[in-house]
Amino acid sequence: MSRKRRMFDIEIPDEPETTFPVGKAEADEPAAAKEGRRGPMATAISETVESSRERARIEAEIRAENDALATEHVRLKRAGLVTDLIPLDAIDTQKLIRDRAHGADFELAELIESIREIGLSNPIRVEPTGQGRYELIQGWRRLSAYRALLAETGDAETWGRIPAGIAAKGDELERLYRRMVDENMVRKDISFAEMAQLALHYAMDPLTEEHDPEKAVAILFKSAGYQKRSYIRSFIRVVESLGETLLYAPEISRALGLALAQKLDEIPGLAAAIRTELKDWDTRSIKDELEVLRRFAGQSIGQGEDAAVVEAAKPKPTPAPAAKARTTFQIQRPQGSAKCTAANGRLEIRLPRDFSAIDRRKLEAAVSAMLERLE
Repeated sequence: MSRKRRMFDIEIPDEPETTFPVGKAEADEPAAAKEGRRGPMATAISETVESSRERARIEAEIRAENDALATEHVRLKRAGLVTDLIPLDAIDTQKLIRDRAHGADFELAELIESIREIGLSNPIRVEPTGQGRYELIQGWRRLSAYRALLAETGDAETWGRIPAGIAAKGDELERLYRRMVDENMVRKDISFAEMAQLALHYAMDPLTEEHDPEKAVAILFKSAGYQKRSYIRSFIRVVESLGETLLYAPEISRALGLALAQKLDEIPGLAAAIRTELKDWDTRSIKDELEVLRRFAGQSIGQGEDAAVVEAAKPKPTPAPAAKARTTFQIQRPQGSAKCTAANGRLEIRLPRDFSAIDRRKLEAAVSAMLERLE
């Protein structure tokens, strides 16, 4: 018996009531739904772009901050406010002809002792020259004191480096000289002879534009009054003629310097006569030298210039020191410069050295031997 297949009729509507799109979201589908159906690759690319944007923003902020810091650093350097510890052997002193005349510096020992006890209160000022070297701009005596302390103690850890303000390279030479002059002008004890020496040094410098010392006075001492600049120009005559001969030029008073300058102009050969009298007289005191200068400055030329010069050139006996006269001189020792002062009833030796550390018997023997030789 065979079975019969039954057939069913299926009715298909002409227009579907609902459509089912493939691979596309509805136009009005929410963004959150779209994001939820984004593929891993698209998500990674989006995150990378956002990260790059954030990194670029941070880098731009860092660059702007670095530029601001660099600008401020240059400003501070130009003002000499950036300091560091600079090795002494890395500092040169060739750019400026120094304001200190050759000869004894009686105040250096005091500065050395002050630095030894309380340290350096005011850093020197240097300018970088490349390859780890620097040029001194301000602080000649402070640098000299540090070098003396290093030579005396051998303590490179303490005295081998000096605090220094590092100035931006490129200041004009005239500006550097002006700054050096102004630094010294605030000293109450700076003499007309020292100011005249400053003008001479400026004119001697081959790198400066002005080589006339009297014109250099107008450049260096702009802040000084006309009368003071006139006095400095008069002292230039004295320092030019006698600078290498005089041991105590800073002790010359204004009145004596002006009178001496006038006599040097009036009497030819007067400078040679003064040099002849002071030659080889290394033991003279301040008083001795000033007495010689006063005598020449007050010399009459009534008998004619030639007679005055001959009289001036005659050798004069060494004046005997008065009871209260004082003789001062310096002796160079390995520990530094020993300042010696001899007066009536007193002999003083000042040297940057601890004499109390010397064995008493050795000290007594040395002093006794010195006194024996003085008999």
